[in-house]
Amino acid sequence: MPTPPGADLRRRLPSVDQALLDPRVAALVERHGRPLVVRALRGLLEDARGRAGAGDETGVASALADLPAALAAAVERARRPSLVRVLNATGVVVHTNLGRAPLSPEAAARVAEIASGYSNLEYDLEGGDRGDREVHAESRLRALLGVEGSLVVNNCAAAVLLAVNTLAEGREVLVSRGELVEIGGSFRIPEVLRKGGARLREVGTTNRTRLADYRAALSPETALVLRVHPSNFRIVGFTEAPSLEELAGLAREAGVPLVLDQGSGLLDPLPGPAHLEPTVAAGLRAGADVVAFSGDKLLGGPQAGLLAGRRGPLAAMRHNPLYRALRVDKMTLAALDAVLLEYEAGAAPLRVPVRRMLAEDAAALRARARAFALALGEAAPGLEVEVREGESAVGGGAAPTVGVPTSLVALAHPLAGAFRLAARLREGYPPVVARVAEDRVLLDLRTVEPSDEPALLAAVRAAALEAPRG
Repeated sequence: MPTPPGADLRRRLPSVDQALLDPRVAALVERHGRPLVVRALRGLLEDARGRAGAGDETGVASALADLPAALAAAVERARRPSLVRVLNATGVVVHTNLGRAPLSPEAAARVAEIASGYSNLEYDLEGGDRGDREVHAESRLRALLGVEGSLVVNNCAAAVLLAVNTLAEGREVLVSRGELVEIGGSFRIPEVLRKGGARLREVGTTNRTRLADYRAALSPETALVLRVHPSNFRIVGFTEAPSLEELAGLAREAGVPLVLDQGSGLLDPLPGPAHLEPTVAAGLRAGADVVAFSGDKLLGGPQAGLLAGRRGPLAAMRHNPLYRALRVDKMTLAALDAVLLEYEAGAAPLRVPVRRMLAEDAAALRARARAFALALGEAAPGLEVEVREGESAVGGGAAPTVGVPTSLVALAHPLAGAFRLAARLREGYPPVVARVAEDRVLLDLRTVEPSDEPALLAAVRAAALEAPRG
């Protein structure tokens, strides 16, 4: 019924209590609970009031007619988790935006087992008394690396923060100007040092820092030398930097510790083009007193910051009150222990997903890509599908200038552009994240588990059908 000229359209809208009397709305309350339904209902009515205030009579009429159906859809959206599993078809193995390293099924099962009940996190089952959480994953890490001390906190930035605060609070930390990096999310080394209570002493220049520069910067105020691996960039050309062995020798002469922020957490050398990426063990052998690295990058484990090295500095960090604020929970330790067990057994190249993905050779990927393209051509005949040679990326700030040879499945839709098709892939279930280049959607199966290929095939087919309607 049309509203008389000059009448307030908002008077046509029901109150929340009135809307709840509708049997279809009452059924939603019965199924999903009153708080959730009322919250969604208020949002819809608020939107309708905005239209009414703007004089949108058609919009108000539509809102009234569609209210129960719109409410059901809103409740369904509200019930969905915002954090969901996605298929990573980008070829970036350690993809920070997609959660970095995926856990193996075995590690995920250990997390579920420990999370669903009580555990001996800090309980000595043999003695029947209080125990230490450090005996779990940390003891395995020490054995793997052959070090005296270790520590696990919630990420690598926290590891560096704890090291700086423990070893250099109120004093100077020497860092090369070429290593004053931003490590992601606008977290910068100078800011981490400042928050750790230390003073930054810049050494050398952006492209050239000599051992003599470090020696000249030493003073009674020097508490720590920090070497930061430039994991997400490379400076090439007219460059110079002392070796880690040389820097370790200088730190020993000066009587101050050398801390290496290694970052990637690489325990064993990578195969192929990325074989020069440095390992944690190499940093320890070169003389670093403490090495800090991530758990969820090339180690292939959960988000964590790991510290390994000499007993003295690590013991001091453990007794720092800041450690309690930064330490990890039982689920992280369970996942980390499961992943380290695979390294201990020599099974990491086969059973740790990121290591297995990086080890898959170009011929095997070419065969997978061709088989997938053939199946996709049959499932979605409207798509243009071809296999192209390309490159995967290690990701996670490791080997930033190194491409890993791969084969790409390139898609084009005759009625929709590549960005529209890519958007439909992200909107599907499961969401698929892919690359777009030269007006083609590119799928790299290096980062797709073979067991996920049927789901990927179904997702691409559905996106191809929906893309022209967008």
